[in-house]
This record gives sequence, C-alpha cells and structure tokens, in this order.
Amino acid sequence: MKTNLFFVRHAHATYTPDELSRPLSKQGLFDATNVTSILKDEKIDIVISSPYKRAIQTVDGIAQLRDMEIVLKDDFMERLLSDGPVDNFLQAITAVWENEQLSFKGGESNIIAQARGVKVTKEILSKYEGKNIVVGTHGNIMVLIMNYFDPQFDFAFWKQLTMPDIYKLSFDGHELVDVYRLWSSQNH
Repeated sequence: MKTNLFFVRHAHATYTPDELSRPLSKQGLFDATNVTSILKDEKIDIVISSPYKRAIQTVDGIAQLRDMEIVLKDDFMERLLSDGPVDNFLQAITAVWENEQLSFKGGESNIIAQARGVKVTKEILSKYEGKNIVVGTHGNIMVLIMNYFDPQFDFAFWKQLTMPDIYKLSFDGHELVDVYRLWSSQNH
C-alpha cells in the first residue's frame, strides 16, 4: 500500500528574528495560493506542518479547502543552525553539510537534525499508511529527511530549491520508491 508525502517547503517569508512567528511576505502569500492550486487535485487525507507560521501559512489553503485542521509536528521545524546569528550563513550551512557531525553553539548537526526529521517521518508513514499527506516544512530539514532515504538529495540539491517547492515522495512501508517534483516557484 503506497503512502504519499507531499513535502511543501514554505513560501518566501518576511525576515524577523523570531523564527516561530515569521510570516509569509506578500509574494509568499501569493505563492501559497499557487501551492493550494497544485495540491487541490490530489486526494489529500491529512495536512501536517511545522509549528512555524510561514510553514503553516503555506499549507493553510489546502487544509481550508479540505476542511481539515492542520496537525502541528515540532519535529518538522527547520534545523537549528546555532543559538544566535551566524556571521556568514552560506559558509555555516556549507560547513555542516560537509561535516555531518559539526554543530555550532546551541545548534544541530546534520546527524541530529536528520534523526529528528526521520523519526517523525517514519511515525507518520506508519500511522497514515496508504494515505496522501501534505507536510508543510522547511528546506534544510526536508532535504535532510530526503537524504536519509536517498543520498542523491544532498547539499547541491538543497541549493536549487525554491520558495515554495513541492515534492511528492511515494513510499512502500518505510521504503522510498519514487520522488516527483510537483511544482516550484521557478515555473510560475
């Protein structure tokens, strides 16, 4: 019995230092309507999201269309790079991808963040076997999860993601059998 996860990387957000309540930008809100349009023809059984506002806002349209509550799962929140700002984000994110055990002060290594994301993914695959599940999440944690199931999803893959982006991952049990990119902001 095939289970489909529709990983939705959140749309563009307005920067604020408060990660949890950072909202979508005007462009992000517009792109979130496109996410709803793309997913409306899929038979969605459940909508799950990171607790971050920008992830919730990106999948809220499909939840409303299906008259569903969004189930919040903390483990789909973005990987914590450090407990404060880093001097050079690209340099820092490159370093943690090059050394999966590296972590900055108060942050998560790739191994730690991936374990968190994979654990919740496997729980969902078991609990909702045979269902179509939308997961509102973030780029880095999404790719770390995908990388666990197939190493081709790596740092180079992460760098080409757009905001938003949608990937349909099909599973047989806990085995990834297919990945298909439904949409990205580059073709809209």
